[in-house]
Amino acid sequence: QVQLLESGGGSVQAGGSLRLSCTFSGYNNRNCMAWFRQAPGKEREGVARIYFEGETPYYAGSAKGRFTISLDNAKNTLFLQLNSLEPEDTAMYYCAAAVPGNTCNSVRGIKYWGQGTQVTVSS
Repeated sequence: QVQLLESGGGSVQAGGSLRLSCTFSGYNNRNCMAWFRQAPGKEREGVARIYFEGETPYYAGSAKGRFTISLDNAKNTLFLQLNSLEPEDTAMYYCAAAVPGNTCNSVRGIKYWGQGTQVTVSS
């Protein structure tokens, strides 16, 4: 059974930083992992994705230059460093994983989801 468990969310002021973690287990048929977010009343959107082999990490436009995704294979942990946070970054952040044959490009490609961790940025 695959489990993804996020942590690290919280409330910060604009300009602040947070580091999100996602510890995963049972995820053996690996392809890529990603962070998505969903704000109230909005669709879930991809923030960043990373591959276990080959391709370089990808960032959505809003994340470029401010967020960094990384993967610690030895500790089965995915990270998302959030810097220069803005009120528009307020959302529930979800860890996600895809299996070979699917992608982390969109919600439809994701096989496994975490429960989410809330990030709130005040102005």
